[in-house]
Amino acid sequence: MSLILLHPDDNVLVLSAPVRAGQVLTIDGQAVTAGTDVGVGHKLARRALAVGDKVLKYGAPIGSITAPVAAGGHVHLHNMKSDYIASHTRQATGSEGH
Repeated sequence: MSLILLHPDDNVLVLSAPVRAGQVLTIDGQAVTAGTDVGVGHKLARRALAVGDKVLKYGAPIGSITAPVAAGGHVHLHNMKSDYIASHTRQATGSEGH
């Protein structure tokens, strides 16, 4: 399957293969239809997420939801924000990894 649960407490799943709009996925035993195309490495909501919900990945909070997301919905910069670094300030500086 193309969905990876990194930690049992996570409310997002990571894609190991692309998902296409209309594709039926099984999330926690429930059939969910993908609403949009989503690429490898991106996150899908494991359950419906409301504005203000913390996004949990690796069992740790990585951000907050800024717009409602249905189960199976794409979770990315259009509907979540980092609680640690402003998304609009992330730019290549040439010093990554230092």
